[in-house]
Amino acid sequence: MSSVLDRPSAAAAGPRPAPPRRRTRILALPEARWALAALVLFLAALPLHLLDTPAWLWGPLFAAVYVTGGWEPGWEGLKALKEKTLDVDLLMVVAALGAAAIDQVLDGALLIVIFATSGALEAVATARTADSVRGLLDLAPETATRLADDGTEETVPADSLAVGDVVLVRPGERIGADGRVLDGTGDVDQATITGEPLPVAKQPGDEVFAGTLNGSGALRVKVERDPPESVIARIVEMVEEAAETKAPTQLFIEKVEQRYSLGMVAATLLVFVIPLLMGSDPRSTLLRAMTFMIVASPCAVVLATMPPLLSAMANAGRHGVLVKSAVVMERLGQVDAVALDKTGTLTEGTPHLTDLRPLDGSGLDEDGLLRLAVAAEHFSEHPLARAVVDAARARDLDPPTASDFSSAPGTGVTATVDGRAVTVGSPARLLDNPAHPAAVLAAALEGEGRTAVVVTLDGRPAGVLGIADRLRPEAATATRALAELTGRAPVLVTGDNPRAAARLAAEVGITDVRAGLLPQDKVDAVHELRNGGAKVLVVGDGVNDAPALAAAHTGIAMGRAGSDLALETADAVVVRDELATIPTVVSLSRRARSLVIQNLVVAGAFIAVLAVWDLAGTLPLPLGVAGHEGSTVLVGLNGLRLLADGAWRRAHPDVR
Repeated sequence: MSSVLDRPSAAAAGPRPAPPRRRTRILALPEARWALAALVLFLAALPLHLLDTPAWLWGPLFAAVYVTGGWEPGWEGLKALKEKTLDVDLLMVVAALGAAAIDQVLDGALLIVIFATSGALEAVATARTADSVRGLLDLAPETATRLADDGTEETVPADSLAVGDVVLVRPGERIGADGRVLDGTGDVDQATITGEPLPVAKQPGDEVFAGTLNGSGALRVKVERDPPESVIARIVEMVEEAAETKAPTQLFIEKVEQRYSLGMVAATLLVFVIPLLMGSDPRSTLLRAMTFMIVASPCAVVLATMPPLLSAMANAGRHGVLVKSAVVMERLGQVDAVALDKTGTLTEGTPHLTDLRPLDGSGLDEDGLLRLAVAAEHFSEHPLARAVVDAARARDLDPPTASDFSSAPGTGVTATVDGRAVTVGSPARLLDNPAHPAAVLAAALEGEGRTAVVVTLDGRPAGVLGIADRLRPEAATATRALAELTGRAPVLVTGDNPRAAARLAAEVGITDVRAGLLPQDKVDAVHELRNGGAKVLVVGDGVNDAPALAAAHTGIAMGRAGSDLALETADAVVVRDELATIPTVVSLSRRARSLVIQNLVVAGAFIAVLAVWDLAGTLPLPLGVAGHEGSTVLVGLNGLRLLADGAWRRAHPDVR
């Protein structure tokens, strides 16, 4: 039960400087600088080449493109070759140099620019994730007020606190360490840790976490964990561990890339060497080997994979889902289990007034009860108070003027309205008799997962308000669609209380509910599903969801209210928080995979026919190039079909 209705205003609490945002500048990354240089040089050379100017004008520029964009992946490829691995970096550079060797300088330079840009984007994504993990540490305050045995106060660095220390947390301050309340009451916003949408009332004996915000009332807290062992520090550690231990992912075609590339290189050498040993003309033998290398090169095979996935990514982006890479787009279609967060994911993440229950004999109707409540709550900035004010505004109620406003941590607010004393607050603090109709009504609302708030008039209960986080309109439909796509109902994983979680799960048709979870518990739930053989999709929005997003097969973050860490850790972001787009993008990924398979069949057929023609007969080089490029264009156009809006509509699951 979290129901104190007072919170100090920003002015009362004093200005709090925003924590510094630790964000790596893009051009601070060497990969980004080299890619930018290659792109600028390419754009300078391109018009000169297309206008048929002398080669001495554009040749040096293209050469500079090869150097700036290709030296780093080439060097990495050579180092991999030293380890007896044929790296894709080296193959791409060799392919570009091979294109230049047969006067396809422009094509080779374009390949270099695309490859360098891809590497730069990957480096930026990695840096952004590291930035967000480091930025999470800014949630914990730098200093804390430690109390000595004689009661004197001392400001110390928060990371110097030790188990057994007692700290003072004033209203509006962040708690400096994990511990337990010794004295005082207050409402603590701990959404960063548990994801609960409302501040939680804390009193002696309750546990509190480092980095959470004390809204009202001073607290004396005994430290129970050293700073490196705090929950917020564990979140950082879990995200970093998941990033390091998560198996590297590859596109489908990359899984056979090593063997195919080695086989192609070996076959090209054999096509050149064997005829020479048998006395064939070196020039014609070289021409045949070069033709074989061209028709057997995996360009069409690579394009068989990328256009469908990139087209699906672009289509998803137009409809509000940002998928971070082609690998992610492929992985989305593989998921067969879903774990959903509650607050901010299935719900809107903000409290709304759901019930107005005036008591018999109070002389009030619903509007009258709401007018009294909003008059008293008007000066409070507590989230529950905002819900009451918003409800009155939606009904176009004009509340009376209140005076003598006061608030009491853990109890509620009091004001004088039309000469009568009005109190709005916690049933546990305002009602002494559990058999009173107001107490019975409050207990019934709490049993349904709502937060109950009592309104008293001149000390007598006048009515009860019910407040709850509101379910997104499309939540039930999206949940059913995900169940049909994966063959199993989603799992609800939340830090919220079991009653609220159970109520919401019943509304959307979820039976597997895991409530009251800390971040590490959510990770354990994901590991449990993965250990059972499932490829888990996790959908969340908060800092507390980030470790689970990192540990999942694929993670999706809700974009509007999502924390920086969740947005950077997730593999995809739903920009407009439209839950219905999640099953649609999963279905679109599966359609993209079907097109990839189609394209691979077409590309393989072209390669087989042209290669056999070259080996068994005499395939003219221009015809070989035309056949190779034709198959490349064909599979490319086939993959672009997913760019159309109709592809998104067809991917939308038909849920009845």
